[in-house]
Amino acid sequence: MSLPDLKSPGKQSAPANTLSPVVQLNVGGHVFSTCLSTLRKHPSSTLAELFSGHPKLRTDAQGRFFIDRDGSHFGAVLEFLRSERLPTEHVLEVHREAVHYNIKALIKLLEETPVMFGEQVGRQQFLSRVPHYRENIEVLIRIARAEAIAARQSTIMICVLRTEEDLGLSEDAINSLEAAKESVVTFGPWNATLSVRDLLDCVKMDIGSQGYKVSIKPHLVEKSFLSKRYDYFHKLVFTWW
Repeated sequence: MSLPDLKSPGKQSAPANTLSPVVQLNVGGHVFSTCLSTLRKHPSSTLAELFSGHPKLRTDAQGRFFIDRDGSHFGAVLEFLRSERLPTEHVLEVHREAVHYNIKALIKLLEETPVMFGEQVGRQQFLSRVPHYRENIEVLIRIARAEAIAARQSTIMICVLRTEEDLGLSEDAINSLEAAKESVVTFGPWNATLSVRDLLDCVKMDIGSQGYKVSIKPHLVEKSFLSKRYDYFHKLVFTWW
């Protein structure tokens, strides 16, 4: 038996016992065909709830059940429901969809993949040991935007202090810069084995994830002849267009 012909997008579908075992879905403009049994495979999920009893979704002009959400990664969710196959690409995005649809089995398996394990267990635990890391990211973006008026690029100096010993030398090092002292954003020190390069990769990744195009270059400063060279400094370059 085919889906009822519901012309009005706002009209509710017919009771579940009149539905075909094959269901057509429109997820944010992406069209899918699947079985009711597939959508109901995990009873505690939102999808199973939506299609249990009287369906709790509206339909589009063609009578397809409509989910008002970006459907770019819904196919990967559907493939897991069909075959328990995990995605090899866009893992973080698929995980976000699994959380939205409350598919606990998929959430758990994705969180055990190298990509998510590294992000949640490794990287986030490291960043939790870097004082004021999140606040510094916000400061960097705010300064970069303020300096971007009528310019293609804006450059912010960052100071990365790996150890307490570096912290003790930082004031002298910052004073050796030509840049204004208040314009330097400082990271560290931290109590973890990861390196300065690891920290810089995190900075670049987290700023880039917000849509900004950034690069990081070392900025070496000589205090004076025969004195210690300070290698704490890096130029963070935002490119706007």
